[in-house]
Amino acid sequence: MTSALTFNGLTVPLQALRLLAVDFPHLPAPDIDLTRLYPDRLTLCFHDGLHVFEAWREALGVPLDAVTHRVQGGGSTHVLKASTVYAGADVYLRGFADVAPVGGVA
Repeated sequence: MTSALTFNGLTVPLQALRLLAVDFPHLPAPDIDLTRLYPDRLTLCFHDGLHVFEAWREALGVPLDAVTHRVQGGGSTHVLKASTVYAGADVYLRGFADVAPVGGVA
C-alpha cells in the first residue's frame, strides 16, 4: 500500500497558482482544478468565450500551433486545449464556447 499524498504534495501547482494571481491579476478568473492524481498539474478552464482562453494563452506564451481544437456535445461546443510549464507546474488550459448557429452568433 502506498502512503497518501499530503497537502504539501500539491505545493508546485499551488505556488504556480499564487504566482499567476500576482503576475496576471487583470486577466479573467478561471475555474481551477487541482488533483492528487497529478500532483504537479494545474488546470485552468474558461467558459466565458474563447477570447478568454486566448488572453491566457498569450499571457503564458503558449504558441498557437500548440493549441488543439475539437467540437463536442454533438457539435454544439468548441473546445480549445493547450499546456505549458509555469513556475514548475504543468499548466493545462481548457476553453469552451458555444458553436455559433449557421447564420447567427452564439
